[in-house]
Amino acid sequence: MKPGFVNEYKIDIQQGNVLTQDMVTQLKPGQSREQVRFILGSPMITDIFHQQRWDYPYRYKNGQTGAVESRQFSVFFDADGRLERVAGDVEVGTAAELTAPVARTQLIDLGTLSAEEAAKPITPPEEPGFFRRWMSKLGF
Repeated sequence: MKPGFVNEYKIDIQQGNVLTQDMVTQLKPGQSREQVRFILGSPMITDIFHQQRWDYPYRYKNGQTGAVESRQFSVFFDADGRLERVAGDVEVGTAAELTAPVARTQLIDLGTLSAEEAAKPITPPEEPGFFRRWMSKLGF
């Protein structure tokens, strides 16, 4: 029996494939198995008796509350190995989401140098120390 003031830590448990709505929105009928694998990742379940179906289950258990969240997503291929349909916990995308171009670039500001800072010469790299020279001679 443990004392009342001791509270053990319970971790969150995440199992399966994490799929986002953005990933599911990228799926289009007629895509090959390789394209679907690139978008969603490798399926958790592939059944030899149902080779035209890939399953992506997901389960999350919150360690502190014990609440469990489960989702199931399946993709189905036709006889030629092309994506035919999907089923499971999916939100239907709107026409605007499916046809609107998506910006895949991101601008990152690395800062700017003043003219004074830009005019300073770059310091040469330091000469290797005794230990580094010795390791280089040994081939490391």
